[in-house]
Amino acid sequence: MILLQLLIAHILTDFVLQPGKWIAHKRKYKHRSYLLIIHCLLAGILSVILLQKLSLWYIGVFITITHYFIDWWKLTKKEDTLKYFLLDQLFHIIMILLAWLFIINGYDRIIPFFSYCLNSTAILAIIGAYLIVIFPTGFLIGKATQRWQSEIEITHQKNSLEAAGRYIGIFERILVLTFILTNNFSAIGFLIAAKSILRFSDKSETGARKQTEYVLIGTLMSFAITILLGLLVRQLAF
Repeated sequence: MILLQLLIAHILTDFVLQPGKWIAHKRKYKHRSYLLIIHCLLAGILSVILLQKLSLWYIGVFITITHYFIDWWKLTKKEDTLKYFLLDQLFHIIMILLAWLFIINGYDRIIPFFSYCLNSTAILAIIGAYLIVIFPTGFLIGKATQRWQSEIEITHQKNSLEAAGRYIGIFERILVLTFILTNNFSAIGFLIAAKSILRFSDKSETGARKQTEYVLIGTLMSFAITILLGLLVRQLAF
């Protein structure tokens, strides 16, 4: 409950109660922006309000100070890219976790928790499966379909987003693996149908059939590997 309260306070502060003009003002004046200070104070105040304990005022101070320095760090970057956004949110979450552990006196549970995770067959199998479908599987499919890539590029003009296929493949494998691990096999059929509609090619285009066959091969390989891996993990973890 405490962790959820702190996370909700952060979400309200960073995404709900922060207008676009505040962000623009912060980027212009950086650490000298008075709106940055108001924003960080809001993070601390909301944390204490949601915790519903004035005796935890020091948690609000901690959240305010750490939020200020994390946002200051982000504002020093020339571009507001996805990488810096994710790092910014990661740092905020780490600070929230530290505050939560302090409140529940949970620091002494960290090492036993990681020890349990590292010695749990189920947890390691699940983590390993997600790592496999995100990283090596994409390279394997790319190598397996490489013989057709040059033919597709010659016969069909490239009209898709850069690296879009790779990211589509990663997310579809994550979803398929999740469906299998949560025993929602029927949802896989809806995913296949959705992708078929989105990736449907205009048959009047030159080389459209070759491109469709190429996409179909990659999709079937992706689904087959992920399904087999998911079934294997279910045997090990459940």
